[in-house]
Amino acid sequence: MNFNALFQAQIDTLKSEGNYRYFAELERKCGKFPHAASHHDGKVQDVTVWCSNDYLGMGQNPVVIEAMCEAVTRSGTGAGGTRNISGTNHDHLLLERELADLHNKEAALLFTSGYVSNWAALSTLGSRLEGCIILSDSGNHASMIEGIRHSRAQKVIWNHNDVKDLEAKLAALPVDAPKIVAFESVYSMDGDIAPIRQIVEVAEKYGAMTYLDEVHAVGLYGPRGGGIAEQEGLMDRITLIEGTLGKAYGVVGGYITGSSVLCDFIRSFASGFIFTTALPPAVAAAARVSIMHLKTSDSERQRQRQQVAKLRAGLNRAGIPHLENQSHIVPVMIKDPVKTKMLADYLMDEWGIYVQPINYPTVPKGTERLRFTPSPLHSDADIAYLVEALESLWKQCAIAHAVA
Repeated sequence: MNFNALFQAQIDTLKSEGNYRYFAELERKCGKFPHAASHHDGKVQDVTVWCSNDYLGMGQNPVVIEAMCEAVTRSGTGAGGTRNISGTNHDHLLLERELADLHNKEAALLFTSGYVSNWAALSTLGSRLEGCIILSDSGNHASMIEGIRHSRAQKVIWNHNDVKDLEAKLAALPVDAPKIVAFESVYSMDGDIAPIRQIVEVAEKYGAMTYLDEVHAVGLYGPRGGGIAEQEGLMDRITLIEGTLGKAYGVVGGYITGSSVLCDFIRSFASGFIFTTALPPAVAAAARVSIMHLKTSDSERQRQRQQVAKLRAGLNRAGIPHLENQSHIVPVMIKDPVKTKMLADYLMDEWGIYVQPINYPTVPKGTERLRFTPSPLHSDADIAYLVEALESLWKQCAIAHAVA
C-alpha cells in the first residue's frame, strides 16, 4: 500500500479548501521584539510580528534573559529526565511556590506546556472520579477537549458563555454525581471574556468543581497578573486554575494550581506528568523571575492596553471591521480561507508585516480571520503603518465582499 499517496491526498484536500497551513520561518532578534527576520527562498526580510502570544514581550526582557543564563551556568541545560526518576530540581519547586502564590492557592504543579497541563489534568480528573460528568463550554480549547475525550467521562457541552444553558444542564444531572464545569477566562480567537462570577455561582449551587483555563489571561489581568479571576476577586472560589508560561510570561511550560491534595492527586495519577521529561531548570528559573516581575510591575500591562486601544481606534477610522471585546486580542474578520491567506501574504511580501491567517480547524469554517495582538513594544509608528497597510489592501483586494 502506498501510504505516502494516502497522506498526500489528504494534504491536497486541505490545500484545495484553503486550509493548508504554511509556517513562516522567523528568527527572533534579542532586544528587537516585535521585529524579526523572515527567511524565505534564500532571502532575509525584516518584518514586524503582529500575532505573537509573547503578549508583553517578556521573552526579551533583560531580567528574564539574565535569570535563564544564570541558571544554565549553574545547573546546565536539561532536567535529566522525569521528575520522579531524575529528581525534582530546586528551580521547579521555587517556581511552583511562586505560581501557588500568584493564584492564592495551596499548591501548583508544572507541566511541559499549557496543552499538556489541560490534557493531563482533565483526563485524570475525569477518569479517576467515578461517575464524573464534565460540563465543557462549547468554545473550549482543543487541549481541554482532548483531555475530556481521553478521560472517557460523560461530557455535556453547554453553549458558549451561556450561564442559563449551563444551569439548565447542571439541573438535569444526578445530584450525587461528581461534576466539573470546565471553561476559559479569555477565549483566544474571539477575545471574549467569560462571565466567571455567574459561572462560579451556578457551579457552587449544584456542588460542581470549577476548572478555569487562564492561559490567555495570566500576566495580563489582575493587580499581580493572576488573570481574570484575580481581577474579579474570585480566585478563592475556583477549584483549579490552569495557566501557561509560554505566553505573557515569555518562556514555555504549563501548570495547574489548587489545593495541596488536588495537585498531589494529579501528580500521582496523570501520565502526562509522570512519564515526560521535566522542564529544564533554566526555563523554570526564567519563568519564576518573569512572574515575580509582573507581580509588581504594571507598566507593561498599562502600555499594552494603550496600544490595543490605539490599534482599535485606527481600524475604526479606516473602516476595517474587527470583533469588539474587552481583551487584548483584535480579530479582523475575513470569513474566507483563500482571501485570508492572500491578505496575509500581501502584508508579509509587500509591507513586511507578519500575521498568521487563522482558519479551520482553529476556528469554524466561514469565520477565518487575521488575529492581531498588540504588545507594549509595538510603537505608535508600527500601529499607524499596520493600519495604512490594511486600509490599502482592503481596497485593492475587495475584502469587503468576504465580510459582508
